[in-house]
Amino acid sequence: MRMRKFLYGRLNHTGRILYLLAAVLLGVSLFFPWWSMDLVAPQYPEGLNMSVYAHKIGGRIDILNNLNHYIGMKEINEANFPELKIIPWVVGSVAFLAALTAWLRHNGLAIFTTVAASFGGALGLYRMFHWLHKFGTDLDPNAPIKIPPFVPPVIGTNKLANFMTYTGFSLGGYLLGIAILLMFISLWRFRQWDEKSSSASSQSSC
Repeated sequence: MRMRKFLYGRLNHTGRILYLLAAVLLGVSLFFPWWSMDLVAPQYPEGLNMSVYAHKIGGRIDILNNLNHYIGMKEINEANFPELKIIPWVVGSVAFLAALTAWLRHNGLAIFTTVAASFGGALGLYRMFHWLHKFGTDLDPNAPIKIPPFVPPVIGTNKLANFMTYTGFSLGGYLLGIAILLMFISLWRFRQWDEKSSSASSQSSC
């Protein structure tokens, strides 16, 4: 009964605004990097940066690939990351669902959209860890410089030789996280049940 009532319920005015704002943040996140890696060493006092967007990889990839060659790490190339072709469409679809939820106000659609966004975010984190693990451990044994396998953290710092690495989310990643958080807040605090939805729930339980 409670579950049916929850599904048939509707978002109130504030809930609709939060879902609409979430849709906007999801769309805007596509134009900013989601995650970044900064490397600092004495020979590179200005630092080296790699930024991961939803659809591309930016930064000094040319220099990083030259350095990675000496330790046997695979080349960083957008063609090696099929996710980059899919993620923009997935984010765009979830943003559309969030906007549709704001319009229709239906709790069932709100739940589906929030679950889809959360699952996509969790899958993205898993894939990020997968690639960091693969690039750091699948090293060429014939590389000029031998180093033990390593895994850069998704968030944190790591020291490799004379390089200090700093990794973490960037603006796009924060916008994505805030959008998902707004959906959860809307479901938790800003939903209502009118007579029509309550009646529909009661008839369904009969």
